[in-house]
Amino acid sequence: MTNGVAEPGSAALEPAGSPSVAIVMYSVMLLSYALMAANRFLLPTVATNVRQEFGFTLARSGLLTTIFTVGLGLGGLPTGYLLARFTRKTVLLGGIAIFSSAVALTTLATGFWTLLLCLAVMGIGMAMEATVMFALAASYFYRNRAAAIGSVNFCYGLGGIVAPLVASWLLKTYGNWRSPMMVFGLAGFMMVVLIALVVRHWFSETRRATGARAAAGGAPSLMNRNTILLTIISLIYGLVLYGFLGMYPTFLRDALKFTPTTAGSVYSFFGVGALLSILGGWLGDRLSPKVVLTTAFLTTALLGYGFVHAGDSAALQRTLTFAYGVVGSAVLYVNLAGYHVKAVESGLASRGSGMFVTSLYTSSAAAGYFMGWLANQGGWATAFGIQISSFSIVAAVLALALRPNEMAS
Repeated sequence: MTNGVAEPGSAALEPAGSPSVAIVMYSVMLLSYALMAANRFLLPTVATNVRQEFGFTLARSGLLTTIFTVGLGLGGLPTGYLLARFTRKTVLLGGIAIFSSAVALTTLATGFWTLLLCLAVMGIGMAMEATVMFALAASYFYRNRAAAIGSVNFCYGLGGIVAPLVASWLLKTYGNWRSPMMVFGLAGFMMVVLIALVVRHWFSETRRATGARAAAGGAPSLMNRNTILLTIISLIYGLVLYGFLGMYPTFLRDALKFTPTTAGSVYSFFGVGALLSILGGWLGDRLSPKVVLTTAFLTTALLGYGFVHAGDSAALQRTLTFAYGVVGSAVLYVNLAGYHVKAVESGLASRGSGMFVTSLYTSSAAAGYFMGWLANQGGWATAFGIQISSFSIVAAVLALALRPNEMAS
């Protein structure tokens, strides 16, 4: 014990329950992750209404849609170190409480800077939950790490489906962008109570990967070739992914003149594509990282071109958005997270996970602003061509320099 807090490894002394009980607890934690993911989609869904109320520029509105990633970027690595001192369950509950409070407090915002602060703090709580979930999945389901992380991202897909639809409905019903923020914020505190009651420490603090030593290989520190390359690729990917997630709904409403309901419906298909995350992780466990990442990034580059040349057909935009969800989330997000963990020894899983969260979300913070600025300067075709397509090609080339033989099995 340290200052009254059980050291992480001490939970292993508690007798483990049956796998079926573990799955139930894991499912509850996944539900909380789905809620966290849903919160990420709220501001982009109501961004046009926020911009109209406060008179923000397109670039400022874009910054608000992705500023939560500042908190995610800042919170990733520190969370990895917090997990070396406090239990995963404690860190998880703290993270949910932080991001739920921040979401609810956006309803009291009086302008750009107060909104910016709330949304940035929201990201810190999200970083805490994301790091815990990736580390737990990689540890308990150590034989199929990427597929397990895929199950986490599957719930990201669920959140991505539900949030735009529910937020659009609340927006239409109450005519106020604050309603969705309050509803989802309060839901987070319900999850805190549920996890506190249901999840036991023998599961949340499992060290199966370390105890079984099933995963041989991986570097003994974060300073290794694969981690450095994956960090650079993740930084680029943050600009690609969140440029799209932050500004695509604005593109649909402003450029294609879709109604809020139609735009929300199209946007939700990204989440539908993310539902294939378990399959994406399964592929990542069996194919070379070079093949997986290079192919996926080149596909993303093609989709970036397709969005702005597909016209105002809602059906075609839904198809492209679904494809982007499959490639950008189910394949790229899941496997980048998995490869960061595989790049280091099993005992460094939390820090590897933290490095992924930090690298991805550090660049994501500016993604919406940059996309909005490019759209203002050269139009939406230029913005998608540079930020989605060109950056994806650069990442595909870098992926060819990875050394899969130096990663954990």
